[in-house]
Amino acid sequence: MLSERRLKVLRAIVQDYVGTEEPVGSKALTERHHLGVSPATVRNDMAVLEEEGFIAQPHTSAGRIPTDKGYRLFVDRLAGVKPLSSAERRAIQNFLDGAVDLDDVVARTVRLLAQLTRQVAVVQYPSLTRSTVRHVELLPLAPARVMLVLITDTGRVEQRLVDCPAPVGETALADLRARLNSRVVGRRFTDVPQLVQDLPEAFEQDDRGTVSTVLAVLLETLVEDTEERLVIGGTANLTRFGHDFPLTIRPVLEALEEQVVLLKLLGEATDSGMTVRIGHEIAHEGLNSTSVVAVGYGSGDEAVAKLGVVGPTRMDYPGTMGAVRAVARYVGQILAES
Repeated sequence: MLSERRLKVLRAIVQDYVGTEEPVGSKALTERHHLGVSPATVRNDMAVLEEEGFIAQPHTSAGRIPTDKGYRLFVDRLAGVKPLSSAERRAIQNFLDGAVDLDDVVARTVRLLAQLTRQVAVVQYPSLTRSTVRHVELLPLAPARVMLVLITDTGRVEQRLVDCPAPVGETALADLRARLNSRVVGRRFTDVPQLVQDLPEAFEQDDRGTVSTVLAVLLETLVEDTEERLVIGGTANLTRFGHDFPLTIRPVLEALEEQVVLLKLLGEATDSGMTVRIGHEIAHEGLNSTSVVAVGYGSGDEAVAKLGVVGPTRMDYPGTMGAVRAVARYVGQILAES
């Protein structure tokens, strides 16, 4: 275990390196921070931190920089989450309140996160498997063609065309709409198949084919793998950190293009708590020089999706964690009110 004093030295090294982008020497540390000990003691503490793998000497310069292990200890024990100012909170609320629908909420969230953190922002669309049905609408388009509109509790709207086996009248359609909604509104998507399985039997023989066709399209919509939807923004922010990537930024950009990689990263975030993955803790080789800060968001206690940022390991962790948490909270409020 590191002593309290050495933890203070490590915290000072991380803060200085993140702030200045320069390797940190013992002289600078004692000048900038009130560590209450001599430069010689700080040098000795830095030697211990280096021996234990928390800091490293990048090249022949006298300074030291934090390692992945050093950042991990900083995040777990030293960082804390930096709260946003009231002006920043108001700006977030005003910006997100202007959203007109779910697509707009997601698009604005990505832009906002990228601007606040100056990193790459990643936002997953609310998962259908965790959603509940708000309403099912059936609109006649032609004698035997119907538009099915599924609206979720998170404001997500899915539309499907249904070609019915026979013409369907306005009265029959209104009856189906009413009976369908009475069974599924407010229920989890995963419960719907069981709730509607005997619905065709409630109709006249002539209408059962149409009812079964509409239900088949509804159930297909529910099970489609629509969780694979992600929006990413702020990739250009990475170009400001060219020297933070050992050889080239290219592997990072290539990894960010792989949706499966990003979904896996976000999937590692717990529903409620903040998840921080640093450097080599990330399984994908292209992202070994980055860190990921992610959290779940939702309209109640349960997260319906995840959002987060990807940036260099030399990241302002307290500020980034504060911004990610605040944005997730506001998006959750908007979904709850929508």
